[in-house]
Amino acid sequence: MNSFTYARAQDVQTALQEKTTALDGRFIAGGTNLTDLMKVNVEQPSHVIDIRRLPFNQITETEVVGLRLGALVTNAETAYNKQIEQRYPLLAKAILAGASAQLRNRATNGGNPLQRTRCYYFYDTATACNKREPGSGCSAIKGYNRIHAILGTSESCIAVHPSDMAVALTALDATVNVNGPNGERSIPFLDFHRLPGDTPHLDTNLGPDEIITSIDLPAQGFAEYNTYLKLRDRASYAFALVSVAAALELEGTIIKEVRIALGGVAHKPWRQPEVEANLVGKEVNAENLQNAAEALLTGAKGYGHNNFKIELAKRAIVRALLQAAKMEDSK
Repeated sequence: MNSFTYARAQDVQTALQEKTTALDGRFIAGGTNLTDLMKVNVEQPSHVIDIRRLPFNQITETEVVGLRLGALVTNAETAYNKQIEQRYPLLAKAILAGASAQLRNRATNGGNPLQRTRCYYFYDTATACNKREPGSGCSAIKGYNRIHAILGTSESCIAVHPSDMAVALTALDATVNVNGPNGERSIPFLDFHRLPGDTPHLDTNLGPDEIITSIDLPAQGFAEYNTYLKLRDRASYAFALVSVAAALELEGTIIKEVRIALGGVAHKPWRQPEVEANLVGKEVNAENLQNAAEALLTGAKGYGHNNFKIELAKRAIVRALLQAAKMEDSK
């Protein structure tokens, strides 16, 4: 690990000033991903700004009768919050499917969506990786790519985004609130993460000197019909090969509204609102759900070791929607 300077910010403006002034500064709160990356020299900040004392540690009601998740509220505090459990159980399920209890006690809501890919080549500084070192190449495309993306890839990068929480937030149409040198702004979660294109080193549309202050959940929480299905190599503490956040609003067996977001398949949580729109007004049955799964995987491309993900994702989508509709046991 390289040497670096450290400062503890007491307010937002001081934090932003520290970040703007530092040549290569990083904010740190839970630090569950950043410190790992610093240990293996993937991240080499010259200055680290501790933001844990900023006033972003509450879950509160919003004016649109949703909830505002403070950026510094931990993942565990969020998952076990009574309002989240009752109104947004999909989010609680996704958070509890991720990481370990120890990590969830430390990781924050603002840091979770910013965690970086677990691509083996990104962590191995002896190999080429356009995400770690732009222009160096992508070792994964012709390498061992079992965990890699099948949707939205580019010739520069086939890494996937690792967060479970982000998949649920995408399905729920959450909004990320940020502050920066140009003031406050909000970013729809669907637009927060980026596809790799020819700039895979940029994971999100967050500005370089901006800080996440909170995440807003809309009033609609799909509390009755929802599930988070995570398929992985072992039962706990493993990243998703494929995950599905599924939420429904039903009238009998007819779909009034539906959300489907996928994890483990792309550089960002994958969602296609037009596919969801085509399901509205239709009955929840295997044929309609299979058609939706086929549409969501349109254009999917395997790279050898991860070819199995295409069929796995289709089956996971159908299974998750049946579980969400309470037509299949989720245990």
